[in-house]
Amino acid sequence: MSAPKDTAPPKARSANPSGDPGSNALGRALHGWRDRISPETVGLPAGGVRRATGLRREELAQLAALSVDYITRLEQGRATSPSPQVLASLSRALRLSETERTYLYLLAGQPEPGPGHISAHIPPGLRRLLDQMNGTPLSVHDAAWNLVEWNPPWAALLGDPSALRGRERNVVWRHFAGRPGRVRQTPEQRAAFEATMVADLRAATARYPADVGLRSLIKDLRETGPDFAALWDSGIVGIHRSGAKTITHPDIGTITLDCDVLVAAGSDLRVVAYTAPPGSDAAARLGLLDVIGTQAMA
Repeated sequence: MSAPKDTAPPKARSANPSGDPGSNALGRALHGWRDRISPETVGLPAGGVRRATGLRREELAQLAALSVDYITRLEQGRATSPSPQVLASLSRALRLSETERTYLYLLAGQPEPGPGHISAHIPPGLRRLLDQMNGTPLSVHDAAWNLVEWNPPWAALLGDPSALRGRERNVVWRHFAGRPGRVRQTPEQRAAFEATMVADLRAATARYPADVGLRSLIKDLRETGPDFAALWDSGIVGIHRSGAKTITHPDIGTITLDCDVLVAAGSDLRVVAYTAPPGSDAAARLGLLDVIGTQAMA
């Protein structure tokens, strides 16, 4: 759904459509959306005494990768100009529909991202599919390979990314910047991975020419060293193929899993799924990991 047309000049846009100086429509909307989501729905434990059934501010902050103080200021009307990046994170964390997402941007006085910009919005149908696969390690990435969402099995397998911010959540940047990770690659696997990631980013620049964040990412990647720049300038292409990934886990040891990358039609989101053949040793250890979660074994 496209954003409603707004003929008012940019300075006339307001986070308070009612015109009432005492109104805090954005804060009330955020609070209401937060209240309707149960922790279990988003993979969080529901322990402890709760005054309401919805998410706590701390939990929304964790899901949206924002500070609790900023969530509080938004809801209390003390922060009234959230950036498009913040709105995208809130929309995703609150599981807003397309209509609600449009309303959120309107309340915040920001234009919805147009067709020339990368979107991290997860459509309701894809959301339901992901929820039904909650026993499989899954992650969702946008067209620039920014980590959008993950489920508890994925965090248990590859490490909890909830403390990561900004560029640290980009798969391609972490790889070329030499950030530590649990995936182990042969030289052939590394070369294929790099070719595919660079090809994906090149295709994204053609589809989203107005996306400032994507252009900034390419610039930062070129500064990580000669490897990315050489691949980018070579015109190399690659496609995603099903393959195996070897992961070294601190508790269950080395495990090799099938890795599939699925592209959601119409959204350009990448869903990465890790699976093992039923009855295999890898499947048994995935089951153990589901019990362990992100807590280290004593």
